Amino acid sequence: MIIETVNLTKVYRTGAGCREISLAVAEGQIFGLLGPNGAGKSTLVKMLVGLIFPTGGEARLLGRPLGDVDGRRKIGYLPENFRYHDWLSAREVLRFHAGLALMPGPAVEGRVRELLDLAGLGAQADQKVGTFSKGMQQRLGLAVALLADPDLLFLDEPTSALDPLGRLEVREIIAGLKARGKTVFLNSHLLSEVEMVCDAVAIIDRGRIVVSGRTADLLFSSELEIEAQGVSRETLAALEQKYAGLTVTGDKIILPVGGREEIPAVVADLVACGARLYGLQMRPATLESLFVKAVGKGSIH
Repeated sequence: MIIETVNLTKVYRTGAGCREISLAVAEGQIFGLLGPNGAGKSTLVKMLVGLIFPTGGEARLLGRPLGDVDGRRKIGYLPENFRYHDWLSAREVLRFHAGLALMPGPAVEGRVRELLDLAGLGAQADQKVGTFSKGMQQRLGLAVALLADPDLLFLDEPTSALDPLGRLEVREIIAGLKARGKTVFLNSHLLSEVEMVCDAVAIIDRGRIVVSGRTADLLFSSELEIEAQGVSRETLAALEQKYAGLTVTGDKIILPVGGREEIPAVVADLVACGARLYGLQMRPATLESLFVKAVGKGSIH
């Protein structure tokens, strides 16, 4: 495991923070952390990268104890709220951070050019950061996070200021990192983005993990929507006994199914009870529906 936490806890004087976080992220995995504002996402990330100290529990990153200096050299981090010196150019920002990372001099210029091109800023390499849009600054922040070729990368809302094309480019960069065996910990509000790229996810609410697992497993179950008439109360009562989670809205019956192979039996039950079917469709589970069930509809952003 590249990240292992056991009951990791941070409690502020206000009482907010996160509590008893136990996670395991495997090497080469893209892991997504989801949750509403104030749920504890940034607190958890800041603990893992060493910006704040936990008040309880333990964690290991890259096989080393939390805060280990050698381990931190192999970690890249893009914070949600960051700001670089307005009077420096993009190239100068990367050179400055290369110096902070103690990168050997001969390797710096080639790496700077490579990352500026990767982030789509090659043409703006010598432009002052103070003239950059928020999206351009976010691209620069990603380049800084990748500068030392980290084995573990923490990205806090990496695409929030980007247009759809920019988000696609970042997804491609993340996929490229995974192909090279890198591990990415992605903190995002964009559920669709997480669903597209993450191998596993965790949802945090009020400081605690409420859902976690492999994305494919969490989204395996689907819902079947049936438009039908002539369904008696007795039939509905019998169906509710047989299919847990069944709901009815007007002429539509919605019930969870484990896969397509269960549909014929459901249809046969309805027809046998005298129902007239006018349509049916599978409604695949999404991270949005999972998120709503976990933390409530009002928390979607």
